[in-house]
Amino acid sequence: MMMNRTIGPEAVKRYITLKTGKIHALPIAILMPHSSCNCRCVMCDIWKGNGNLQQLSEADVRGLLASFRELGTRWVVLSGGEALMNPNLFRLCTILKEHGIQKITILSTGLLLKKYARPVVDQVDEVIVSLDGSEPVHNAIRRVHNAYQKLKEGVQAVKELKPDFRLTGRCVIQRLNFADWPHIVDAARDVGLDQISFLPADVSTEAFNRPELWDEERTEEVKLEAGQLPQLKAVLEQMIAAYAADFASGFIAESPDKLRRIYDYYAAFYGLSDFPPVRCNAPWVSAVVEADGAVRPCYFHRPMGNIREHSLLELLNSPAEIAFRQNLDMDQDPICRKCVCTLNLRPTIKVV
Repeated sequence: MMMNRTIGPEAVKRYITLKTGKIHALPIAILMPHSSCNCRCVMCDIWKGNGNLQQLSEADVRGLLASFRELGTRWVVLSGGEALMNPNLFRLCTILKEHGIQKITILSTGLLLKKYARPVVDQVDEVIVSLDGSEPVHNAIRRVHNAYQKLKEGVQAVKELKPDFRLTGRCVIQRLNFADWPHIVDAARDVGLDQISFLPADVSTEAFNRPELWDEERTEEVKLEAGQLPQLKAVLEQMIAAYAADFASGFIAESPDKLRRIYDYYAAFYGLSDFPPVRCNAPWVSAVVEADGAVRPCYFHRPMGNIREHSLLELLNSPAEIAFRQNLDMDQDPICRKCVCTLNLRPTIKVV
């Protein structure tokens, strides 16, 4: 008996998007409901803008719905800043769900999870928290007293209400925590997470509230020194050997080879390696809407306009943005070449 594999309508639209540069399907939208953050992390400058608060309003989100319907958007990621600091956040979630959004994910520091555990469980499908290390390392990087314990209590509060609620962690490996890497896996289990993933620190773009590129002194606070690279490689290989079961089970999200790319990324700054090849389709399958309404093709490329002036669909398919996608060569583009946070969403195939 043979099975016919047919390509679903979304996959067709995504194929046309890739070939023409004009967006016909947008599976994922990333919204930043609140510009401020309740941490003061070493590797991020978002908190430095806390005095200039920006928030997405109910009107902003309602204004996106027509574009979401037209483009078949089904997954919204609420990023930040700290999304849970928006006092109207769960009203925004209700609006999204009532108008066809099937999945809502929150990216969070975790500090407010305990306070909002009930509405999170009721209105959100997944939370991804930031975890920077074992307790003392995490607290030092977050620069918030008792940050680790607050995160742990928040995860526990959510799991008590709904044990199967998906709560995962994301860790940025950088100068202050790379030696703690094996302990980060242990910390993820101690906190109660379902999975932990890792990526290197972005030190080369204006993302995360950097109006100007970091100078060399600021960059040196985050990226590894050349002399630390052998230790990074040794720690990484020790972790790969010691935590084989966690790779096999998927508790560690990446494969060993993918984690080795973090070494290559830092080594590339010193000419000891090439920057890892980028396989990403974010500008073709997603968009980022910032707290002031600005829209970007991803976290790192420049804004294309504002939803308070034009619809999301108009912005995405302006002549300039179509040309941008048509001409984007990720192997040569200086932003893509050093990207730390790639998205490679595969087409949806239906089997009938």
